[in-house]
This record gives sequence, C-alpha cells and structure tokens, in this order.
Amino acid sequence: MKAQKYEELLPQLRSLLSGETDPIARMANVAAVLHEAMGFWWTGFYRVQGDQLVLGPFQGPVACFRIARGRGVCGTAWSRKETVVVPDVEEFPGHIACSSESRSEIVVPLLRQGEVIAVLDIDSRELANFDDVDKHYLEKIVELL
Repeated sequence: MKAQKYEELLPQLRSLLSGETDPIARMANVAAVLHEAMGFWWTGFYRVQGDQLVLGPFQGPVACFRIARGRGVCGTAWSRKETVVVPDVEEFPGHIACSSESRSEIVVPLLRQGEVIAVLDIDSRELANFDDVDKHYLEKIVELL
C-alpha cells in the first residue's frame, strides 16, 4: 500500500515540478505534497550553507534552525552522503531532539556533482515508521529536484 502511494506520487511530482527552476520553490512543494499524501509528522529540507545545514522549506511544527555537519541524523546523512533510516531516535547517538514527539526518522541527501546540497528530513511520531520502501521512493523523489 505504501509503495502504491509513492508510485502515484512520482508522476504527480514530475508534473508539478516541470517548468519551475527555483530550488526553494521546488523543495517547498515537494515537502507539502509528501507531508499531505503520506501523513508524516514533519517533512522538510535543510540546505547546506558553509559548514552547516540551514532550515529550508518544511511542513509541520517548529524545527531546529541549524545543524552542524556530522551532528544528529541530518548531519550524519550529509557526512556519509547516504540515506539514514532511524527506527527509534532515542537509540541514535547524538540525535538532536527538535521535537520530543518525533520517534523515528529518515534523512535523504540531495546530491549535485557528488556533493550534498541539501537533505530531505522526515520525522514520524511512530517508532520504526520508515523502511526500505520509503528509502527507495524518497531517493527517487529527491532525484527529481
């Protein structure tokens, strides 16, 4: 069922993004579509600015403004240049608790010419909410950006 939702979202996102070149606008609508369609707790982007990730477009409650490289799940995904899936944020060393309601998390890096320029960060209020299906489709969605 989850895979089917993502399969339906891919052509919708391709169509929505076609013709728009501004990266912030594109991120904003991707966050909105994912948040609404999938019912995530927090859905958004952090953009690389120098040696930090800076809060970008998002849907959900108030978030941390800045995250250092290598810190928390977002900073770890940035450092590793790979998707990080965390079934229980309490078990992740150095997790940054922007919200005490977040229980699980997935972070997908957005790469340009081998360098991370942003990360897609999604949080859930449920434990172990993210799996290989989410990883597969969210990586495809990030490639659209």
